[in-house]
Amino acid sequence: MSFHLRLQEKLKEKGFKPADLARAADVSGVAAGKWIHGESQPKAGKLKLIARFLGVSDDWLLTGKEAPPRLDNNINLTQKIALEGRPVPVISWVAAGSFTAIETVIKDAEIDEWLPPNKDCGKNGYGLIVTGVSMSPKFEIGDRIYVNPDVQTFDLQSDDLVIVSCSGDTEATFKQLITEGGSQYLKPLNPNWPEQIIKLSEDCRLVGKVVGLYRKI
Repeated sequence: MSFHLRLQEKLKEKGFKPADLARAADVSGVAAGKWIHGESQPKAGKLKLIARFLGVSDDWLLTGKEAPPRLDNNINLTQKIALEGRPVPVISWVAAGSFTAIETVIKDAEIDEWLPPNKDCGKNGYGLIVTGVSMSPKFEIGDRIYVNPDVQTFDLQSDDLVIVSCSGDTEATFKQLITEGGSQYLKPLNPNWPEQIIKLSEDCRLVGKVVGLYRKI
C-alpha cells in the first residue's frame, strides 16, 4: 500500500474529509487533494502535522512500518561512582538527638543496617530513616539520609538541610535551615505542613548536615 492509500484509509477511519486534512496541515484544498490522490507527497514538516492529526507516526505514513523505538542515552557509563570509604551506620532518631559526643552515639547506638559509603559524611557520618512527611515530596517515608555531624555551625548556609536536636525532645528533627537578619529558623519542605517556620531557640543545637539521599526502589 502506498502513501496516498494509507492516507485515504486513515481519513476514512477517522471520519475526516479532505477539507479537514487541509486545515490540519495548513495548506490549500488543492494541495491536500493531490496528497490524497497520489499526485504528490508532503514535505517533512507537513508530514509531521498530518501524522499528528491522524494519530499515527510519520514513519507509518511513509512506509507502512513503524520505526523501532529509539532510547535516549541518559546514562554516562564512563563516569562510574566509586564507593570509597567505610559503610555508613544507620542509627535511630533518638540516638541522633542525644547531647553526647557523636563517638559515643555511634558506639552505644544499636545498628541494624549499613548504607553504602558516602565520602561527604566524614569520618563520623551516619544515616537516618525518614519517618514522617514534613520533608515530602523531596524526601519520602523510608528514605535513608546521610548525615555529616562534623560540619560546624558557622559553615552552614541558608537552605542547607540539617538535623537539629532541642532540649526536652527525645528525638532529633530534619528540616531546612533558613537564616534571616542574624536569626535562624527551621522550615519543612512540605508546603502543607502546619508549621511553616519554626524559630530556633537557644536550647537547640546542630546535630549534623544532611549530605546525601539513599532510596530503595
